[in-house]
Amino acid sequence: MSGANAISGITIVGALILSNTAFNSGNPGPAAWLAFIALVMATINVVGGFMVTNKMLEMIAGKRRKGRE
Repeated sequence: MSGANAISGITIVGALILSNTAFNSGNPGPAAWLAFIALVMATINVVGGFMVTNKMLEMIAGKRRKGRE
């Protein structure tokens, strides 16, 4: 999971850089809009990845607690 989050994080950084330069030029083209869409989708992917990772860690912690009791 962390590998997928790292790749999406790199995508977020690249999309931010491209969006910043494209939208500040005054006339955003298709590349700017694709960068914005990539930014939104990569952000959703990172947040979802963290939520899944947290859920998995809670499941493991729950099994450990039951074993000790």
